[in-house]
Parts: sequence; C-alpha cells; structure tokens
Amino acid sequence: MNKVFPSAADALRGVVADGQTLAVGGFGLCGIPEALIDALRDSGVKNLTVISNNAGVDGFGLGKLLETRQIKKMISSYVGENKEFERQYLSGELELEFTPQGTLAEKLRAGGAGIPAFFTKTGVGTLVAEGKELREFDGETYVMERSLVPDVALVKADIADRAGNLRFHLTARNFNPAVAMAGKICIVEVERVVATGELAPDDIHLPGIYVHRIVHNPTPEKRIEKLTTRNRK
Repeated sequence: MNKVFPSAADALRGVVADGQTLAVGGFGLCGIPEALIDALRDSGVKNLTVISNNAGVDGFGLGKLLETRQIKKMISSYVGENKEFERQYLSGELELEFTPQGTLAEKLRAGGAGIPAFFTKTGVGTLVAEGKELREFDGETYVMERSLVPDVALVKADIADRAGNLRFHLTARNFNPAVAMAGKICIVEVERVVATGELAPDDIHLPGIYVHRIVHNPTPEKRIEKLTTRNRK
C-alpha cells in the first residue's frame, strides 16, 4: 500500500473543509508540519477550530492561518510568542479554550484510545474547571475533561515508509503521535520516505494504521524560536 501523495495540496484535497476541527502536531516551532500548514492556508478553508499546543509565531506555522483569519477557535496550552494571536484574542476576534498542557496531551491520547472522558485534579478551583463536572475520589476533587477527536490531524515526522509507519526525530516527537492517533483522518509530512519494510519494527514510533496520507517535504525550514548564544572565553 502506497500512501504517499505528490504534494501537500493533493494530500489535503477532498479532506479539509470549512468548519472542521483540526489537530496540529508540534511544540513551539519544533516538529510542526510546515508544508501542510502552508497548503491549508492556500486551500482557503475557514472557520476552523485548531487544537495545538500553541499557534506558531507571527508569519510562520499556524500564525499564517491567524493572519488570513481562517481560524475561529484555538484549543491550546501556550499562547505566547504570537502578537497576532494576542491581538485577535483580546479584541474578541478569536475564541480560546485554554487547556493545561498535560491535560491537552491526555485529551488527545484518550481520544485516540477511544476513551470519551477522564478525571484529573489539574485545573480544579480555577477557570479551567468552570462549567465542568466535578467529582470526589478518595477525598480529592477532580474535574472531568472530554477527550478530543479532531476531523483531521496534521503531523510532522522524520521518516515514513510507504505504508505509513513513522519514526520521529528526538523532541520533534512531542505532541505528534497523540495528534496522529486522535484524528479521524491523519496526514503526515515527512523528510524522508523509505520502502515498506526498511524500518526495523523496534524503530517504529507510530504504526501506519493511524496514517492515511503522506507528503514528502525533504527541505523544511525548521525555524528556531529564540536563538541564544554566549561569549566563549
């Protein structure tokens, strides 16, 4: 089975539509599907709800979709480093469901595992718990969180074989496996495509059963959010 599509635009065609909920892998600018985000912008789909740890930066990553007003709501855990995000949220143009980072990861993991909801102590007594069910277990109060099952998952990996088995590179693994598992349709951008069977079973981080379409992007930009250096003596 060959899941490789000739371009990011081809991979999105017939899958993305107005009003969908999308989950996008990455942490900061590490492990984000750059080519798929660009193709999503060019597709013109709008009124999107996007689940992602953050929303890129101004002019890059998901920040591009904010500039074109294609995102109506973000479900995120970190909203810094993006002035346009801040401006839209404070002006009431952008909805935000602020979610603790660990809770966001578990909401995606649980969604991929077919678990509709779970209880956590995180957020109890804060704005995060407002309007949600509270329950006591062993004398402690927990808040119920609903799992996330997005219509489409956009993921970045290092290597894929043609059957969709994936290997991630170091910390670029971050949210990507959970996003891939949670999505009803999963589209993956990779730097290298190999023949099916070339990846050793123990080297596969995510099996191809979760992957529907693959895009080859051998030269991603890979920006660094903040470059810090020190003087060497």
